[in-house]
Amino acid sequence: MDNMDKEITNLKDYKYFLNREISLLDFNERVLYEAMDTSHPLLERLKFLSIFTSNIDEFFMIRVAGLKSQIASNVNELSYDGKTPQEQLKEIRKKILPMFELHSKILMEEVLPALKHYGIEIHKYSSITESEKHFLKKYFNENVYPVLTPLSFGPTNPFPQLINRALNIAFILKDKNKGKTDTRYSFIQLPNFLPRFVRMPHKSGFHFILLEEIIKANAKELYPGLEIESAYNFRVTRDADIEIAEDEAGDLLSEISEQVKLRRWGMAPVRLEAGHKMPSELLNFLIDYLDLSKDDVYVHNRPLNIPDFMELVKLDIPEIKDSPFVPRVIKDFLSPKSGVFNAIKQNDFIIHLPYDSFSNSVLRLLNESASDPDVVLIKITLYRTDKSSPVIESLMRAAENGKNVTAFVELKARFDEENNIVWARKMEQSGVHVVYGVPHLKTHCKIAYIVRKESGKLRQYVHLSTGNYNQVTARLYTDIGLFTADPKFGKDAAQLFNYLTSYSHPKEWQDFIVAPINLYSKLTELIDREIEKSTPENPGLILAKMNQLAHRELIPKLYQASQKGVQMRLLVRGVCCLRPGIPDVSENIEVHSILGRFLEHSRIFYFKNGGDEEIYLSSADWMSRNLHNRVELMFPIKDHQIRKILIDTLHSYWKDNTKSWNLNNDGTYSQIQPANGEQSFSVQKHFLEIASKINKMKGDK
Repeated sequence: MDNMDKEITNLKDYKYFLNREISLLDFNERVLYEAMDTSHPLLERLKFLSIFTSNIDEFFMIRVAGLKSQIASNVNELSYDGKTPQEQLKEIRKKILPMFELHSKILMEEVLPALKHYGIEIHKYSSITESEKHFLKKYFNENVYPVLTPLSFGPTNPFPQLINRALNIAFILKDKNKGKTDTRYSFIQLPNFLPRFVRMPHKSGFHFILLEEIIKANAKELYPGLEIESAYNFRVTRDADIEIAEDEAGDLLSEISEQVKLRRWGMAPVRLEAGHKMPSELLNFLIDYLDLSKDDVYVHNRPLNIPDFMELVKLDIPEIKDSPFVPRVIKDFLSPKSGVFNAIKQNDFIIHLPYDSFSNSVLRLLNESASDPDVVLIKITLYRTDKSSPVIESLMRAAENGKNVTAFVELKARFDEENNIVWARKMEQSGVHVVYGVPHLKTHCKIAYIVRKESGKLRQYVHLSTGNYNQVTARLYTDIGLFTADPKFGKDAAQLFNYLTSYSHPKEWQDFIVAPINLYSKLTELIDREIEKSTPENPGLILAKMNQLAHRELIPKLYQASQKGVQMRLLVRGVCCLRPGIPDVSENIEVHSILGRFLEHSRIFYFKNGGDEEIYLSSADWMSRNLHNRVELMFPIKDHQIRKILIDTLHSYWKDNTKSWNLNNDGTYSQIQPANGEQSFSVQKHFLEIASKINKMKGDK
């Protein structure tokens, strides 16, 4: 007993946690393994290679930048596993170097060569014909030369401000006009409005040459009278973590607009990427002027700015892309007699994106709300939305039709600030009342609230979701949404929006659990209840699906539950700082991570509760930022049939033995394989097949 008491009191020891930064890199390594998987069509493999580099860009802009900022400020905050910022930066570099090597190998030795068989080829300038060179010279003079700005470094010209993540060319020039030879450096940034892939003329298929190749080949036009010795590509990544002193920002919209501009070129560099042939003298020059160290430099034997390669993924070559599928529709929503509102009045409905139609469900609800004369009010939270957003179009149309429309736009949604500002201003011009966030909190909950006049009374309709009101990601991310006319949900929804717009302090809720008010305390209460009701004969059970798990207090609470015999199966797609399978600490906890065609984004939480099962959906991961620094929402599923569907969904995810990875107690991941005699099972493929069968049955009718 003394030993057990000692273990319980030490569950916050550093040795029981995994490093958050390394865990995030582990997730991106699993993304990279998707690019290796030859069962994916070729252009989908290229897509994963592009996603990997985009994710790593963000990792440097936010996570590495944060560690460097701590060092610069003499802040020695230790990580979950007890490492200093300096120690973490060393581990990050050690972890990421072989990942970059693997990425280059997959791209240059596997994917790009294989694409040639389908008529997709990126040519070197040295290998093309004279007539093609003539065409490209003309293209350069007409379309490229007029918008280039060579920036030479010298006594009167300071080192140029290099835009974050832009592709640059460094030229080494010789000037022999003054009786002596001077060597100088000059830089050109590739404008982001020019196409990176220039299509070659008179060739069947898809033959391209990269823009930087064209510029280098025709650079004499830019530097008349100078000898071009050589040219090299490079790219700078900058700190992009916007910090707003909200108490001092009189106008949050203007302040964030300025910070977004600053992110492009004014914040501190954190990484330099260069081509592998760049000479050490030039490399050291760049390191010096960017105030970086050699450990901040990453040399690649591949093209830079791989996210641009998503342009190739858009090519219409069906045989090397994922097969399209038709999502299911809610037939009750299609009835011309009843419509969406009458359907929801009769029953709660859930959708599982992308297997169910976003257009037929969420958009249909908002479009009917915009035109229905009985709808008097619409309120919605918008965290991330698409650039051509039909959701926002419907809100503007509703306002123009005289509805009272309030859109709660989160300006601090990282990397979507600019898009949100544009839409916010458009909505205001259409008569939508736009609210810009709760001070010091990000509003991350996903909820639409609609009030309708029916038979002389007001009836409330609510849509809640684990994901954003974004038609693009609704086809790429898995999320769960609930439609309900439950009066208790309606009352809570009204109170939630009042909290968001008036900054009030509600304490009593009917069904909603809201961060930062009571979500953390409710989760600890639910875990404690599992501990209390767990017996050797009837052990407690927690099934949870989320994106990330990183909380210094909640993880020890899960360890405590494991010690009391509670069984836990956790589906954590990305960061997981919990160490499963430690004897006497977490031996009853298993953690899986699933990747695949779609990004797993839904958050589903099941508690056995001694047999009286409860299940919740949420916008929140189990992370400190979600539970304490964001407005998040968790809500119970009351309908027995829907609850059963969601429990079956969790069990299906746990069965996956094709795209699932097991987290070992040393922090490594092992890909789960079918056991001897066991059939392979992919949960995403399973749900696609169900959607296909249902659609086929409808077609047969």
